[in-house]
Amino acid sequence: MHLFRWPHVFLALILGITGCSTPGSAPGRFRTATPLQDGVRQTGWASYYGRQYHGRKTASGEKFDMNQMTAAHRTLSFGQQVRVINLENNSAVVVRINDRGPFKRDRIIDLSFAAAKRLNFVEKGTARVRIEAANTATAAR
Repeated sequence: MHLFRWPHVFLALILGITGCSTPGSAPGRFRTATPLQDGVRQTGWASYYGRQYHGRKTASGEKFDMNQMTAAHRTLSFGQQVRVINLENNSAVVVRINDRGPFKRDRIIDLSFAAAKRLNFVEKGTARVRIEAANTATAAR
């Protein structure tokens, strides 16, 4: 009888530990939110999300609107504005970070449908981009 309890205790312990985690809270997935400093740039792949998430709550708590100029980033502070430049055609937009992601390792940012459309990569699905801090001077461009 004493040996019979150990598997149940072990199972309860494992379920208790894993039951508290969510995909977004996995250790190491997202670091503490930080602002992108002026002069700092990040280059990599961007993707976009749209209709399937339209109206759903973002990590910042607001509803996702695919027609707004917003983006998801793993570490940048919510509300920060960043300039995103499509390196294939030099088109650029300023977006506001309001969500966490992207969830694919090879991507650095997930843009709203509206931002991807302005950057001309909706058909392709992804684009090589550079992101940099957008101060008030660059946000007006």
